[in-house]
Amino acid sequence: MGTLIIQLNAKNTLLSNFVLLLFYTQHNCGELSLKFEGNLKSQIEILSMLTDKQRKSLKIIATLLIYKKIKRRHIGRRPDTNSSLSGSGYVQEILDGNPAHSLEMLRMKKEAFLALCQHFKAKGWLKNSRYISVEEKMAIFMFTLSQNHRNRAIKRRFNHSTQTVHNYFHEVLLAMLHFAKEMVIPTTFDPDLNQVTYHRRLRNVFKGAVGALDGTLVRASIPPTQQTPYRGRGRGDCYQNVLAICDFDMIFTFVWAGWEGVAHDSRVLTETMRDPSNNFPFTPHDKYYLCDAAYPNTRGFMAPYRNTRYWLSDFRNDRARTKEEIFNHAHARLRNVIERSFGVLKARFPILKTMPSYSFAVQRNIVIACVSVHNYLRKMNITDDFFEQFDREEVIFQGANNNVMQEGTQRRIDQMFMANLRDQIANELINRRV
Repeated sequence: MGTLIIQLNAKNTLLSNFVLLLFYTQHNCGELSLKFEGNLKSQIEILSMLTDKQRKSLKIIATLLIYKKIKRRHIGRRPDTNSSLSGSGYVQEILDGNPAHSLEMLRMKKEAFLALCQHFKAKGWLKNSRYISVEEKMAIFMFTLSQNHRNRAIKRRFNHSTQTVHNYFHEVLLAMLHFAKEMVIPTTFDPDLNQVTYHRRLRNVFKGAVGALDGTLVRASIPPTQQTPYRGRGRGDCYQNVLAICDFDMIFTFVWAGWEGVAHDSRVLTETMRDPSNNFPFTPHDKYYLCDAAYPNTRGFMAPYRNTRYWLSDFRNDRARTKEEIFNHAHARLRNVIERSFGVLKARFPILKTMPSYSFAVQRNIVIACVSVHNYLRKMNITDDFFEQFDREEVIFQGANNNVMQEGTQRRIDQMFMANLRDQIANELINRRV
């Protein structure tokens, strides 16, 4: 017998294409060869002559052939996530293994991680899913923040689909916003100076200081058409400006993220205070935050003397001499706590240095989540390598722009009040030589 060449057109319906197969089986034409080419005219003519029973038989044949074709396509194909270690197994390996592994992968010790998961369970913010535990969800989230991996890398590590990783990351992120309301809260405005261990002598001079205030730039991923307002301070990269306040124990007491990178620190502060919904923690009249010269020296905010050496690096090889320099040096030593707090935050969470292309709202929430975990770990009082690295006065940061004009709307009386208080403290520092 000869070979029958059946021409099949891939653009046509499967039923029409397989009519010729039935014709072949009825006439016993010998060997069969299929080609995806030709026209459909002859197929339609044959199809019109078939009975209902023949059409039904044809559908069964077509279904079987389609099944065989699909099965053949999957032969030798490997699944996208085929690690021998499941996501839960990997989390358990981290928790049961070397303590350094937990600190490296999750950016916290095992005890802190388990306590964090238990807290989220108790509050009802996170629950075990059918196949994924709260611990694995939290590990996916922390792994993303600490290793700055994208979803495709995370899914292979935890053996889940990209969509699963995406869903649980955002589930934990949403829970972190509830957590932030517990962790980022205003400090007490009447601290017990007898309990102070950090710069006790300076704190006794700056009696009204309740914390330090400053802004920092966090990398942002912005669409090209919207990048101009986010190119901060003459740099080519895009940033969001984050305003924060911390106490002298490196705990953030207020944070407001999401400002454009070009927005100046003093404007960010002014606009944040102006909106009551931001819940800015205003100080009592006799208290104040320490801030650098980028902010106005007015009631509630004590800035250093302008046009005078200020940054700690300025005094490294040449001690302070004048009254203004002595004050600025002491002021900088206390205010340096906010710089060190930012240093810990960015060292622990590399995602803040290279932000993925999430929506800007998600990027802002990631900053809030990082600050919340930072505060949680500080309040846990567990030995932490990141805090130990920055919890030293000799860690010095260089400041940025100090040449800022005072806001015209500030009341003159508030400026004079803080100027007089600053002079009093400067005179006391000279007498004590702190």
